[in-house]
Amino acid sequence: MAIKSHIDKPIVLVGLMGVGKSTIGRRLANRLDLPFVDSDDEIEAAAGMKVGELFETYGEEYFRDGERRVISRLIDGSPRVIATGGGAFVNDETRALILRAALAIWLNADIDVLAERVSRRDTRPLVRDNDPKVVLSELAAKRNQYYAQAPIHVQSGDGAHDETVERILEALAK
Repeated sequence: MAIKSHIDKPIVLVGLMGVGKSTIGRRLANRLDLPFVDSDDEIEAAAGMKVGELFETYGEEYFRDGERRVISRLIDGSPRVIATGGGAFVNDETRALILRAALAIWLNADIDVLAERVSRRDTRPLVRDNDPKVVLSELAAKRNQYYAQAPIHVQSGDGAHDETVERILEALAK
């Protein structure tokens, strides 16, 4: 594929939980014939615990420090597609690393779409036992200023994930 020929560093997907970073990331990696890795999966493998358990046991600060170290390791290598957790890009050190050594793509979606998606599973510690729309609206108000620093912005709607992958491919081709 012609697009792959000019990708010389990792592509890092950032955005709120539920936007589809993992699902879209896998499909994007497949289309680009690149490896895919989910930073949350790597964190869980390294810690031997689920993300939710890490949050509950050690707190968010501990989790973010481990997340930064894992993302640093993932970026220190060949081109690949990396899906990050929703808060990763908010961390100053992690964001600086991603902006310096990778190509960040902000996947964005309407709060209603995100709330519907995150309500499907009980695996997200920040929305467990809370109204997803309220939590996501508050997170967007805090985090969108950081996500907006990514050089590529792509809207993810409530349609097929492949539509979002196509929009990413179009943006990469420019």
